[in-house]
Amino acid sequence: MAIRACVIAALILVFFLLVGQDLLAALHIELDAFRIAGGIMLFLIALDMVFEKRTQRREERAEKVRDNPDIEDVSVFPMAMPMLAGPGAIASVMLLQSKANNLGGTLVVFAALAAVLLLTLLALLAATPLMRLFGARVEAVLTRLLGVLLAALAAQYVIDGLRGSFA
Repeated sequence: MAIRACVIAALILVFFLLVGQDLLAALHIELDAFRIAGGIMLFLIALDMVFEKRTQRREERAEKVRDNPDIEDVSVFPMAMPMLAGPGAIASVMLLQSKANNLGGTLVVFAALAAVLLLTLLALLAATPLMRLFGARVEAVLTRLLGVLLAALAAQYVIDGLRGSFA
């Protein structure tokens, strides 16, 4: 599942890296509006993390999959999209690409994307053994801490989008 989720996320992010600017232009959506929307969505995810709603939903979903293996594959939704290739990641690759002025810059963005996805894959593969080792309490603390950091990142996306819109 981790490999499939990372491959699907890579395809989504490469698509937006290559044609995201043109797609947004065709839809008359400015990058700053995308930043604001992405920030709001990330903030909602962060709230779920801080208040443990995300963990509860994940556990309920895992029980459903165990009871009925015919339930849809979670590697596509929600893992690949929106967790790995969500609004924040899409906005990030598009922002980095917009600052890459030449082929060399684009290759650097591709390399950074590949490195991040490789690290993500390694983290996903290591997550289950690590959580067994550390236990549920450490997982809860880490989830809440990362939720607060994600909320701050989301707020920064909104601030940057508002700055860009009204500058």
